[in-house]
Amino acid sequence: MSTAIDQQVETFQNQFKAVRDEVSKMIVGYGEIIDGVIMSLLAHGHVLLEGVPGLGKTKLVSTLSDVMHLKFSRIQFTPDLMPADITGTNVVQEGTAGSKVLQFQPGPIFANIVLADEVNRATPKTQSALLEAMEETTVTVGKKTYKLDTPFFVLATQNPLEMEGTYPLPEAQLDRFFMKLKVDYPTVESLHTIMNRTTRLEEPKVDRIADKEQILEMRKTVRAVPIARPVQDYAIRIMLGTHPRPPHANATTMRYVRYGASPRGAQALVVGGKIRALLNNRVHVSCEDIRSVAFGALRHRVLLNFEGEAERIDTDTILKSILESTPEPS
Repeated sequence: MSTAIDQQVETFQNQFKAVRDEVSKMIVGYGEIIDGVIMSLLAHGHVLLEGVPGLGKTKLVSTLSDVMHLKFSRIQFTPDLMPADITGTNVVQEGTAGSKVLQFQPGPIFANIVLADEVNRATPKTQSALLEAMEETTVTVGKKTYKLDTPFFVLATQNPLEMEGTYPLPEAQLDRFFMKLKVDYPTVESLHTIMNRTTRLEEPKVDRIADKEQILEMRKTVRAVPIARPVQDYAIRIMLGTHPRPPHANATTMRYVRYGASPRGAQALVVGGKIRALLNNRVHVSCEDIRSVAFGALRHRVLLNFEGEAERIDTDTILKSILESTPEPS
């Protein structure tokens, strides 16, 4: 590697580590979750966090916005929430000489980091208000389209579907999330640390150590990492292995899967692999990098059939079988 590339990789690693360490002052015991969230932001993607209430999902995203000095907005999804409550709407204002004019009042989606809290408590109609913003970074109200500021990052939290009063997310919206991360209960040791930090006179505080320009520069560094054709082919074969059709499907996929991942799944594998390569001090992507992001990138893109749902098959089990049956390039 040349000196310039060495310096670029080192800068990326230092900035990533600084953000992770700062967020870890507030969020205890979720190192992999923090890494996944930061990776998704740098990959120009979005994150879906799944876990029961009270595990710090909301605190994670608000802390991240503080550390990165970005505009933060929180939307609490409820069954009576309407799309205009998210995007904004045109309201009648009184102009000069008593005339009436329509003026657009931006909704909470006009921010850099948007927390869609308990997104699956709202109806599918309201959930779909995020679709255009997540894909095109624009919002259309009436006949006018408004451009959102960059970076734009949606972090949605959802409760497990078995809980009362939840609606499953539409497949098209699930596919727009770069990663789906599962938030489990912290360990006993982590709970002790949480108690020590939150039940005393002073709680930890985070410093602002990154800004918008640095994030955009880190995104450019990620995109510049090359990937060899055989490794890219490996990622594509893993993605095709999620479909219940030969020749790439295995017995588990054909038995339990109704639909597999779209090309966005392969994109997530490749871009996530590039970030992992940089964090491991490399400027080329390996098959191990692809495997390391496979679960987060694909678990929400694998839709089970009736038999899979009846037997409560975990999509991670299916992905594990796909990774085991997909050979690396020779």
